[in-house]
Amino acid sequence: MSIQEVFMPALSSTMTEGKIVSWVKSPGDKVEKGETVVVVESDKADMDVESFYEGYLATILVQAGESAPVGSAIALLAETEAEIEQAIAQGNTGGEKTATAPAQIAAPATVETPALASQNGSNHREGRLIASPRARKLAKEMKVDLSNLTGSGPYGRIVAEDVEASVGTKQPAAPVASPPPVQAPKTVAPSPTPVAASAPIPGQIVPMSTLQNVVARNMVASLSVPVIHVGYTITTDALDKLYKQIKSKGVTMTALLAKAVAVTLQKHPLLNASYSEQGIVYHNDINVAVAVAMDDGGLITPVLQNADMVDIYSLSRNWKSLVERARVKKLQPEEYNSGTFTVSNLGMFGVDKFDAILPPGQGSILAIGASSPQVVATADGLFGVKQQMQVNITCDHRIIYGADAAAFLRDLAKLIETNTQSLTM
Repeated sequence: MSIQEVFMPALSSTMTEGKIVSWVKSPGDKVEKGETVVVVESDKADMDVESFYEGYLATILVQAGESAPVGSAIALLAETEAEIEQAIAQGNTGGEKTATAPAQIAAPATVETPALASQNGSNHREGRLIASPRARKLAKEMKVDLSNLTGSGPYGRIVAEDVEASVGTKQPAAPVASPPPVQAPKTVAPSPTPVAASAPIPGQIVPMSTLQNVVARNMVASLSVPVIHVGYTITTDALDKLYKQIKSKGVTMTALLAKAVAVTLQKHPLLNASYSEQGIVYHNDINVAVAVAMDDGGLITPVLQNADMVDIYSLSRNWKSLVERARVKKLQPEEYNSGTFTVSNLGMFGVDKFDAILPPGQGSILAIGASSPQVVATADGLFGVKQQMQVNITCDHRIIYGADAAAFLRDLAKLIETNTQSLTM
């Protein structure tokens, strides 16, 4: 007997439960090793989950839209078709388990290969092609050589759309059997209607999403950390001038601010460190996380990894890609949980100043307010108008003291006010 339980995987170190977004396979379907079985919503992303084993998906225990704790059974996998009925009976009765071993499922191959793939955009790693299971299936059906394709997915991963695009003139052949799919986008377009219909009404209690629950838990955890807040006023005339000069090349203000923070952190490693019971953890890399509000509620912090080492143009391209994939919940865990310092910019909303809450596992977070014209006294005793913004840093006071935070802000201001050209080098 080879009926195995399929468990809810842990897709990140902070994940305690997952929500089933959709089942790619249906009961009775053959499952190949490495094939996507289910899409799971982890803490902050929707991820394709692949099977380690082959067999038949006998019965689904946790339906789409439902949640389950990490490590709990979500389906039963039978080794042969003959065992499907017995697996179904076992799932219905919830009787004594006869599983010989847990059927594990794993995150996509892209989770394993971020470092190498992200540097060169290649869809190969150590001679192995990186492609989604659906892309492989389509390529086999359409007789397309995947090694000749360039992937447009995360880290250069080949996705189904890449295979379809490579077919060229063969692509329209798909709708021939059933022309209606050509008009499908028109029926999908009015999607704003359902969204409006699901808008909360007075007196209604709306359950929080997985992401919102994670944010709530993190905020509660932050209350146990003693923090210190330090503010500083920075003149942004030079930064604004630089931004206007290079904006046309795709540079964003978010990338400029992240770059300025990262370069300053090189001189202040303590501000990039975090607390542990064993002592102060000084991180090898400067990974700047930037807070982004999700359209459907919640907050996510895409990470600009090694922000001090990446040029401003590549950093801006990386940021654009991160935000686009964050909006559709396609970030990989290391793209949102590897931050060593966080930036929260509400200045884009016209907010003058605010204090940010320290993220768990980090030592500092910088809150950035709006840059606005201010009347200031000049060195010669006259009055002038300068663009200024208020920044406020929140630090873990167990390892970072007021003088440390003040020194960091002083050097950040000096960089932004007098040495902005260094940000483009």
